[in-house]
Amino acid sequence: MNLDLVAQTLTELGEPSYRLDQVWKWAAEGASSYEQMTNLPKRLRDALTEQVPFSTLTVDHEARASDGTIKVLLRTEDDRVLEAVLMRYRDGRRSLCVSSQSGCPLTCSFCATGKMKFGRNLSAWEILDQALYFRRIEQVDHCVFMGMGEPMMNLDNVLAACRRFPDIGITHRRTAISTVGWIPGIEQMTADPMPLRLALSLHAADGALRSDLMPVNDRYPLADVLKACEAFYEQKRRMVFIEYVMLAGINDSVGQARQLARVLDPKMYKINLIPYNPTDVGIAGSSPKAIEAFRDELEARGLNATIRLTRGRDIAAACGQLAAGALTEQAAVAVGAGSS
Repeated sequence: MNLDLVAQTLTELGEPSYRLDQVWKWAAEGASSYEQMTNLPKRLRDALTEQVPFSTLTVDHEARASDGTIKVLLRTEDDRVLEAVLMRYRDGRRSLCVSSQSGCPLTCSFCATGKMKFGRNLSAWEILDQALYFRRIEQVDHCVFMGMGEPMMNLDNVLAACRRFPDIGITHRRTAISTVGWIPGIEQMTADPMPLRLALSLHAADGALRSDLMPVNDRYPLADVLKACEAFYEQKRRMVFIEYVMLAGINDSVGQARQLARVLDPKMYKINLIPYNPTDVGIAGSSPKAIEAFRDELEARGLNATIRLTRGRDIAAACGQLAAGALTEQAAVAVGAGSS
């Protein structure tokens, strides 16, 4: 919902300023149309329906995985595509994975999104509408910016959306923004008063290997990125999440775990080891045994490391799989067969 356009329309209609708060309250609580906003006069509901699209996004496809995960392929008014995911957990958490860009200009070798043609940054309203889409399905309480795109390259719009997340049910402390190491964005996030979480996609402690996997390392070397993360920790007193995708024979040896432990301060970082999800880039994921050995080595050196639970793999909704090609025929079948 483009609240700027709503506000402009309300002003043109001669409505009092409090009407905007009424409209937003309904949307944030899961209303699916202006018609449901019963404390607005009928004539106003009709006018808004006619003049202001209820969402900045339209739905192309929705797929449901066997584990309850929902992935939606969305389209902007100018025909850019993006994907967003709702992950359901047995402990009751309802976590969103949202996109900040259509496609991604950074070309990490293992990520399906990086193989897409980059579209553009998403507006704050387009980011917010991803969350509202799922809020209309059920209550939500966590969000990660780990969908399409590099959030730090679009941070003004990301932060603008985050300021409204608590109204939807997602507090700032339950919102994490991921980055490949875009230092200007980390610095801007450090200066922002919202107590958001920072996640760093690291994937290799060796500079040459990290550059092979993530070319952005040539622009912002890991040592400089870690300094920016440490400044974030000093300012916020919030641990930084390290995202480490486990790639068979590439970054998953015990020796590489020791190398990672040498560059991370245990008091500042928590490590999430991410089983690699299959894409068409020709890279295999590490075995469960290799991942466990990597974790054990990190823990032996005092670091807090966990193995992330994979969600939505059967509909290509898991980490690194978002590519916004039309959802596959398999995923389309899953729309009818998936659980909720």
